[in-house]
Amino acid sequence: MASSVEYLEFVCGQIAGAGAVRYRKMFGEYMVYVNDKPVLLVCGNTVYAKKLPHLAGHMANAACGIPYEGAKEHYILDIDNAAFAQEIAALLESVTPLPKPRKKKA
Repeated sequence: MASSVEYLEFVCGQIAGAGAVRYRKMFGEYMVYVNDKPVLLVCGNTVYAKKLPHLAGHMANAACGIPYEGAKEHYILDIDNAAFAQEIAALLESVTPLPKPRKKKA
């Protein structure tokens, strides 16, 4: 099931305190960016955070899942808890590099 735009807007509202939030459709679902850094996946109206060592302590009790076929296991973020979601998004933003710009085709 594809994520709804309404759910995406809700997710962005929940993490708005983490920085400049936007989303982009990718591989049929959505990537959420904070300060132009890709931090969260939204697939099937579920929010996923990449399993990184920086999150291990915060997400120790979180459920895990695979956002799409072929992906590695991710943490499932409790997006209903806005303060926690903002904390996780801000932490991910601080350790995620900006994507490298794509070269334009001639």
